[in-house]
Amino acid sequence: MPFFITQALGAFNDNVFKNGLAAMLVFHSSQLAGLNTNQIVNLSALAFILPFFLFSALFGQFADKYEKSIQIRRIKLFEIFIMLAATLGFWLNYLPLLLIVLFLLGFQSTMFGPIKYGILPQVLERRELVGGNALVEMGTFVAILAGTIAGPLLMGIEADWPVWVSGTALLIAVVGYLASRGIPKAEAVAPDLKINWNFLTETVRNIRFIKENRIVLNSVLGISWFWFFGATFLVQIPSFSETVLGGDERLMSTLLAMFIIGISTGSLLCERLSGGQVEIGLVPFGAMGLTLFGIDMYFASPSETAVFVSLSHFFALGANWRIVMDLLMIGVFSGLYIVPLYALVQQHTAPGHRSRVIAGNNILNAFFMVVSAIVAMLLLGNAGFTIPELFLVTAILNLIVAIYIFSLVPEFMMRFLVWILIHTIYRVDVKGIENMPEKGAVIVASNHVSFVDPLIVGGIIRRPVNFVMYYKIFRVPVLKFIFKTGKAIPISTRKEDPEILAQAYRRIHDVLDMGNVLGIFPEGEITSNGEINSFKKGVEKIVSEQPVLVVPMALCNLWGSLFSRRDPLLKRRPYKLRARIELRIGHPIPPNELTAKRLESDIRKLRGADR
Repeated sequence: MPFFITQALGAFNDNVFKNGLAAMLVFHSSQLAGLNTNQIVNLSALAFILPFFLFSALFGQFADKYEKSIQIRRIKLFEIFIMLAATLGFWLNYLPLLLIVLFLLGFQSTMFGPIKYGILPQVLERRELVGGNALVEMGTFVAILAGTIAGPLLMGIEADWPVWVSGTALLIAVVGYLASRGIPKAEAVAPDLKINWNFLTETVRNIRFIKENRIVLNSVLGISWFWFFGATFLVQIPSFSETVLGGDERLMSTLLAMFIIGISTGSLLCERLSGGQVEIGLVPFGAMGLTLFGIDMYFASPSETAVFVSLSHFFALGANWRIVMDLLMIGVFSGLYIVPLYALVQQHTAPGHRSRVIAGNNILNAFFMVVSAIVAMLLLGNAGFTIPELFLVTAILNLIVAIYIFSLVPEFMMRFLVWILIHTIYRVDVKGIENMPEKGAVIVASNHVSFVDPLIVGGIIRRPVNFVMYYKIFRVPVLKFIFKTGKAIPISTRKEDPEILAQAYRRIHDVLDMGNVLGIFPEGEITSNGEINSFKKGVEKIVSEQPVLVVPMALCNLWGSLFSRRDPLLKRRPYKLRARIELRIGHPIPPNELTAKRLESDIRKLRGADR
């Protein structure tokens, strides 16, 4: 609880100051230091994010080398001095000092970030870790939302100088420090680590860890691009509220709240849509939504600035609801896009250097946000772009980047098509998913009812599955793209094509040697009558050469659906389009007990009478 309160108050304080300052710059100043309002707002964003780029690698080392609770207390004490400097800056109305405070807040967050995610595994049991992370994320989002709303509102209170923002920030810093004193000890995990003070070489080392795994690298690049996109929209909202919509601090707070509520909702929705597993198929879906609603922000924005007397007046105009919904939906699709990518990085990174990979990810994220601020300043300043035009350019760039990333990693689009299949054409119930091993080489074997059986089984099993399938099915138009992208293995009989058969067995051994999942349909063909055909003995040959577990699975109620062979294609009934089917997963069969007859018997028992 002390840690939860400490980190939540820190996030709240950052956003009270950042958004209070943004409101002051937008609504209470027209020219500052020779720069216009748009340039000042983006310069502020740059000042806050720059420390993440410069110092993440350094403080990632500190988080491992030293005891964490002491570090947290010192960081929170530093926050009090930062807020005293903020009070002086507000009282003197001295912009350079306020920008320095913003930089120091970013510096403080850079110090705290690695500790925040490193302390949980030390103080929580394994079964508590997911719940602990969920609470921390929830507290952070709620604190960001509260600070986003409170900052501009406090700045809007009539006073000789921003005393309410200063007083609140200073009070929260003191309370946060007091809360931090109750955090239990978390011993150093690498006390003998030699600190590399050269942030450049340490940054390069962290990036090198990311490059070791192609999936991690492309996921990190996707995350970093999201922060370019998200920062561009989020940072412009204060100026957009005033210069385009003619609103005040209350409208700014409302629009920021819509954006953050959307991200929170999208993150929770992502968990539900992915069934609690890592579902990278949602990433293309999220990217499409970001582009669609980002472009619509341009068309929904008024061509001329209007002056609104009150917030209720703004919402009284029906056209403005379109802008609100665009921001909300950009947030929702942001959650769908970003959550699977973060999970993918964590899942595919070796535990031995996971923290350094996360540090490298933070560095790249910060770099992309710095570039976002610079690009926005140039386009809004020198190039003379309006904010809606900046939104349009960013949304179009998002489309181009998405196409590029998905061409490099076609698995994203393949998983998206699979996700569409098992969430629209079918409704899939799963039983026995706990019987599927989470790691290690394994064979999954299922009865064969339709042309899309590999997509259904592969869509439920979140581990990548290399399916062995009859080469003629592998070549079915449209489905061939999915099968090929999913690294399916075409196979034939020795009589039809001995070369295809020999190549298939070579690839089968490679898949199992690498500790991956091999999918097979031991019947060797799709059923023509809904019944299970006799199993071939190929599975016995594979297991005799490479002893691995075999997991039996039964596809049920799929007979008569859109892709089964019960009815001719032109006579398949529309009501079967949303057929409810089941995937039943049995207990793994040890290699020394595996026979084709035993496997067939287990799958028949799993299926029962449900064809």
